[in-house]
Amino acid sequence: MPIKPLYDMQLGERIVTLMAALVLVLQIAMVAQRWIVAHIRIFAAQSFFLAAIAATIAWYNHAPHIYVVAALTLIVKVMLVPILFERLVKRVEIQEEIAPIINVPISVVIAGGLTLVGYVVAESFYRPEEPGLGHNALAVAISLFLIGFFTMINRRKALTQVLALLSLENGLFLAAISLTYGMPLIVELGVFFDVLVAAMVLGILVFRIRESFDSMDVSRLRRLRG
Repeated sequence: MPIKPLYDMQLGERIVTLMAALVLVLQIAMVAQRWIVAHIRIFAAQSFFLAAIAATIAWYNHAPHIYVVAALTLIVKVMLVPILFERLVKRVEIQEEIAPIINVPISVVIAGGLTLVGYVVAESFYRPEEPGLGHNALAVAISLFLIGFFTMINRRKALTQVLALLSLENGLFLAAISLTYGMPLIVELGVFFDVLVAAMVLGILVFRIRESFDSMDVSRLRRLRG
Protein backbone atom coordinates (compact mmCIF):
# COMPACT_ATOMS: atom_id res chain seq x y z
CA MET A 1 0.00 0.00 0.00
CA PRO A 2 1.56 3.34 -1.02
CA ILE A 3 2.52 5.77 1.72
CA LYS A 4 1.66 9.45 1.36
CA PRO A 5 4.74 11.72 1.05
CA LEU A 6 5.66 13.78 4.11
CA TYR A 7 4.53 17.07 2.52
CA ASP A 8 1.13 15.47 1.82
CA MET A 9 0.82 14.47 5.47
CA GLN A 10 1.71 18.01 6.52
CA LEU A 11 -0.98 19.37 4.21
CA GLY A 12 -3.45 16.88 5.65
CA GLU A 13 -2.56 17.93 9.19
CA ARG A 14 -3.14 21.60 8.30
CA ILE A 15 -6.53 20.79 6.76
CA VAL A 16 -7.61 18.74 9.79
CA THR A 17 -6.35 21.43 12.18
CA LEU A 18 -8.26 24.17 10.32
CA MET A 19 -11.52 22.19 10.32
CA ALA A 20 -11.05 21.18 13.96
CA ALA A 21 -10.63 24.88 14.84
CA LEU A 22 -13.92 25.63 13.05
CA VAL A 23 -15.60 22.83 15.00
CA LEU A 24 -14.34 24.36 18.25
CA VAL A 25 -15.51 27.87 17.25
CA LEU A 26 -18.97 26.45 16.51
CA GLN A 27 -19.03 24.72 19.90
CA ILE A 28 -18.33 28.02 21.65
CA ALA A 29 -20.97 29.66 19.43
CA MET A 30 -23.48 27.13 20.83
CA VAL A 31 -22.65 28.31 24.33
CA ALA A 32 -23.33 31.92 23.29
CA GLN A 33 -26.50 31.11 21.32
CA ARG A 34 -29.95 31.58 22.87
CA TRP A 35 -32.15 30.87 19.83
CA ILE A 36 -32.91 27.15 19.70
CA VAL A 37 -33.24 26.88 15.90
CA ALA A 38 -29.86 28.61 15.49
CA HIS A 39 -28.43 26.17 18.05
CA ILE A 40 -29.70 23.25 15.95
CA ARG A 41 -28.18 24.67 12.77
CA ILE A 42 -24.84 25.31 14.45
CA PHE A 43 -24.85 21.66 15.56
CA ALA A 44 -25.52 20.60 11.95
CA ALA A 45 -22.62 22.77 10.70
CA GLN A 46 -20.32 21.35 13.37
CA SER A 47 -21.27 17.80 12.35
CA PHE A 48 -20.58 18.66 8.70
CA PHE A 49 -17.01 19.68 9.54
CA LEU A 50 -16.60 16.51 11.60
CA ALA A 51 -17.65 14.49 8.55
CA ALA A 52 -15.09 16.43 6.49
CA ILE A 53 -12.38 15.68 9.08
CA ALA A 54 -13.29 11.98 8.98
CA ALA A 55 -13.09 11.97 5.16
CA THR A 56 -9.70 13.73 5.24
CA ILE A 57 -8.29 11.23 7.76
CA ALA A 58 -9.68 8.38 5.65
CA TRP A 59 -7.91 9.75 2.55
CA TYR A 60 -4.50 10.30 4.14
CA ASN A 61 -4.50 7.04 6.12
CA HIS A 62 -6.02 4.74 3.48
CA ALA A 63 -8.92 3.80 5.76
CA PRO A 64 -11.97 3.22 3.50
CA HIS A 65 -14.28 2.33 6.39
CA ILE A 66 -13.96 5.90 7.71
CA TYR A 67 -15.63 7.12 4.50
CA VAL A 68 -18.68 5.15 5.61
CA VAL A 69 -18.51 6.88 9.00
CA ALA A 70 -18.26 10.29 7.30
CA ALA A 71 -21.30 9.49 5.14
CA LEU A 72 -23.29 8.34 8.18
CA THR A 73 -22.36 11.56 9.99
CA LEU A 74 -23.74 13.57 7.08
CA ILE A 75 -26.96 11.57 6.92
CA VAL A 76 -27.69 11.28 10.66
CA LYS A 77 -26.22 14.41 12.27
CA VAL A 78 -26.25 16.93 9.43
CA MET A 79 -29.67 16.04 7.97
CA LEU A 80 -31.93 13.70 9.97
CA VAL A 81 -31.40 14.96 13.54
CA PRO A 82 -31.59 18.70 12.67
CA ILE A 83 -34.77 18.15 10.60
CA LEU A 84 -36.33 16.16 13.46
CA PHE A 85 -35.45 18.83 16.04
CA GLU A 86 -36.55 21.80 13.91
CA ARG A 87 -39.95 20.16 13.42
CA LEU A 88 -40.11 19.57 17.16
CA VAL A 89 -39.37 23.24 17.86
CA LYS A 90 -42.23 24.25 15.57
CA ARG A 91 -44.61 21.90 17.38
CA VAL A 92 -43.72 23.00 20.90
CA GLU A 93 -43.61 26.67 19.84
CA ILE A 94 -40.65 27.64 22.03
CA GLN A 95 -37.91 29.47 20.12
CA GLU A 96 -35.54 30.83 22.76
CA GLU A 97 -33.56 29.65 25.78
CA ILE A 98 -34.87 32.24 28.22
CA ALA A 99 -32.68 31.89 31.28
CA PRO A 100 -29.53 29.74 31.34
CA ILE A 101 -28.19 29.22 34.85
CA ILE A 102 -25.01 31.21 34.05
CA ASN A 103 -25.35 34.22 31.75
CA VAL A 104 -23.89 34.18 28.24
CA PRO A 105 -20.72 36.32 28.71
CA ILE A 106 -19.54 34.30 31.72
CA SER A 107 -20.49 31.05 29.93
CA VAL A 108 -18.26 32.01 26.98
CA VAL A 109 -15.37 32.76 29.36
CA ILE A 110 -15.87 29.36 31.03
CA ALA A 111 -15.92 27.71 27.59
CA GLY A 112 -12.61 29.42 26.80
CA GLY A 113 -11.15 28.11 30.06
CA LEU A 114 -12.36 24.58 29.28
CA THR A 115 -10.72 24.86 25.85
CA LEU A 116 -7.41 25.68 27.55
CA VAL A 117 -7.87 22.65 29.82
CA GLY A 118 -8.52 20.50 26.74
CA TYR A 119 -5.24 21.57 25.13
CA VAL A 120 -3.28 21.00 28.35
CA VAL A 121 -4.71 17.49 28.73
CA ALA A 122 -4.11 16.64 25.05
CA GLU A 123 -0.46 17.70 25.35
CA SER A 124 0.21 14.71 27.61
CA PHE A 125 -0.85 12.39 24.75
CA TYR A 126 1.41 14.03 22.16
CA ARG A 127 4.17 11.80 20.80
CA PRO A 128 6.42 13.67 18.29
CA GLU A 129 7.96 10.37 17.15
CA GLU A 130 4.54 9.11 15.99
CA PRO A 131 3.48 11.15 12.92
CA GLY A 132 -0.23 11.56 12.36
CA LEU A 133 -3.09 13.95 11.80
CA GLY A 134 -4.69 13.83 15.20
CA HIS A 135 -2.68 15.94 17.68
CA ASN A 136 -4.63 19.19 17.42
CA ALA A 137 -7.88 17.33 16.72
CA LEU A 138 -7.52 15.48 20.03
CA ALA A 139 -7.25 18.78 21.93
CA VAL A 140 -10.42 19.99 20.21
CA ALA A 141 -12.16 16.69 20.97
CA ILE A 142 -11.44 17.01 24.70
CA SER A 143 -12.61 20.64 24.60
CA LEU A 144 -15.86 19.61 22.86
CA PHE A 145 -16.50 17.02 25.56
CA LEU A 146 -15.88 19.47 28.41
CA ILE A 147 -17.89 22.32 26.87
CA GLY A 148 -20.74 19.98 25.96
CA PHE A 149 -20.89 18.71 29.53
CA PHE A 150 -20.88 22.28 30.86
CA THR A 151 -23.70 23.24 28.47
CA MET A 152 -25.81 20.31 29.66
CA ILE A 153 -25.51 21.61 33.21
CA ASN A 154 -26.00 25.27 32.31
CA ARG A 155 -29.10 25.07 30.11
CA ARG A 156 -32.65 24.71 31.41
CA LYS A 157 -34.47 23.74 28.20
CA ALA A 158 -34.65 20.01 27.57
CA LEU A 159 -33.95 20.39 23.85
CA THR A 160 -30.78 22.43 24.31
CA GLN A 161 -29.61 19.83 26.84
CA VAL A 162 -30.15 17.13 24.22
CA LEU A 163 -28.13 19.15 21.69
CA ALA A 164 -25.37 19.57 24.28
CA LEU A 165 -25.35 15.79 24.78
CA LEU A 166 -25.02 15.25 21.02
CA SER A 167 -22.19 17.80 20.77
CA LEU A 168 -20.48 15.98 23.65
CA GLU A 169 -20.82 12.79 21.58
CA ASN A 170 -19.23 14.69 18.67
CA GLY A 171 -16.20 15.18 20.91
CA LEU A 172 -15.98 11.44 21.57
CA PHE A 173 -16.34 10.77 17.84
CA LEU A 174 -13.53 13.21 17.00
CA ALA A 175 -11.29 11.64 19.65
CA ALA A 176 -11.92 8.17 18.21
CA ILE A 177 -11.00 9.09 14.64
CA SER A 178 -8.04 11.28 15.62
CA LEU A 179 -6.44 8.77 18.00
CA THR A 180 -7.21 5.41 16.41
CA TYR A 181 -8.40 6.43 12.92
CA GLY A 182 -11.78 4.95 13.62
CA MET A 183 -13.24 2.08 15.56
CA PRO A 184 -14.28 -1.14 13.77
CA LEU A 185 -17.06 -0.42 11.27
CA ILE A 186 -19.65 -2.54 13.06
CA VAL A 187 -19.05 -0.52 16.24
CA GLU A 188 -19.41 2.75 14.32
CA LEU A 189 -22.69 1.56 12.77
CA GLY A 190 -23.99 0.63 16.21
CA VAL A 191 -23.04 4.04 17.61
CA PHE A 192 -24.82 5.93 14.82
CA PHE A 193 -27.92 3.77 15.20
CA ASP A 194 -27.89 4.48 18.94
CA VAL A 195 -27.51 8.23 18.31
CA LEU A 196 -30.47 8.25 15.90
CA VAL A 197 -32.70 6.24 18.23
CA ALA A 198 -31.66 8.35 21.23
CA ALA A 199 -32.42 11.57 19.32
CA MET A 200 -35.89 10.26 18.42
CA VAL A 201 -36.64 9.09 21.97
CA LEU A 202 -35.36 12.31 23.52
CA GLY A 203 -37.38 14.32 20.99
CA ILE A 204 -40.53 12.49 22.07
CA LEU A 205 -39.60 13.06 25.72
CA VAL A 206 -39.14 16.80 25.09
CA PHE A 207 -42.57 16.96 23.45
CA ARG A 208 -44.17 15.15 26.39
CA ILE A 209 -42.49 17.53 28.86
CA ARG A 210 -43.86 20.46 26.85
CA GLU A 211 -47.38 18.98 26.89
CA SER A 212 -47.32 18.20 30.62
CA PHE A 213 -45.72 21.40 31.94
CA ASP A 214 -46.36 23.92 29.12
CA SER A 215 -42.60 24.47 29.12
CA MET A 216 -39.33 22.72 28.24
CA ASP A 217 -37.71 23.88 31.48
CA VAL A 218 -36.40 20.66 33.05
CA SER A 219 -36.34 22.27 36.51
CA ARG A 220 -40.13 21.87 36.52
CA LEU A 221 -39.67 18.10 36.69
CA ARG A 222 -39.13 18.59 40.41
CA ARG A 223 -42.91 18.70 40.67
CA LEU A 224 -42.91 14.95 40.07
CA ARG A 225 -41.21 14.29 43.41
CA GLY A 226 -43.45 12.79 46.06
